[in-house]
Amino acid sequence: MRLPSMSQPFLLAPIAECPPGPPGAQVRLAVLGARGVGKSAMIVRFLTKRFIGDYEPNTGNLYSRLVHLEGDHVAVQIQDTPGCIQVQEDYVQVLDSLSRCVKWAEGFLLVYSITDHSSYQSVQPLYQHIRKVHPDARTPIIIVGNKADLLHARQVQAKEGLQLANELGSLFLEISTSDDSQGVCDVFQYLCKEVSKLQHAGSTDRRRSSIIPRPKSPNMQDLKRRFKQALSSKVK
Repeated sequence: MRLPSMSQPFLLAPIAECPPGPPGAQVRLAVLGARGVGKSAMIVRFLTKRFIGDYEPNTGNLYSRLVHLEGDHVAVQIQDTPGCIQVQEDYVQVLDSLSRCVKWAEGFLLVYSITDHSSYQSVQPLYQHIRKVHPDARTPIIIVGNKADLLHARQVQAKEGLQLANELGSLFLEISTSDDSQGVCDVFQYLCKEVSKLQHAGSTDRRRSSIIPRPKSPNMQDLKRRFKQALSSKVK
């Protein structure tokens, strides 16, 4: 593993409500980024190992698959999103449209194309919006520079992606969805592992908080004092 628009309102496809299950049994991911960066191609590449170069603009597809992860089968749901924002567009309106998806997901891929600098500029406001919805800094977010095979058309240098990731405290990777199926799988599997770790940590915290604390031992001097007071009041 190597160390990323829309101008009219959109509506994400309905996200099915998921019953609570044991930690690690279900992982919810969201893939965000500007138009044309290869979000849908990445998801399909991960789930089917096939590369499809052209997609119709989507309204937010939800993919559900059973994925083999470190010896276990994990139910993974991946929310694809329409091309989110360009720098000149209304961030507030578009980010507000994404809020339900962001609130639903447990891990995030922020994707840009190395051939489109404006898509790179869209990453930071998306990241900040996720952190606003998920203040817990442990929520895993990976910044992905896609289309690394198109070096002749590069507009974003790898060091720019790495610098942004360092500033935001995130992991950064460059991949080629068309050329490297394994690289795409590594990104998603790593994100699934990070979400699973967070789920286990949350489950442990809940178990600890549910344990009734042991009562403190009584203060014997205080008991003797109260006993003497009770006796003296009876004598009177």
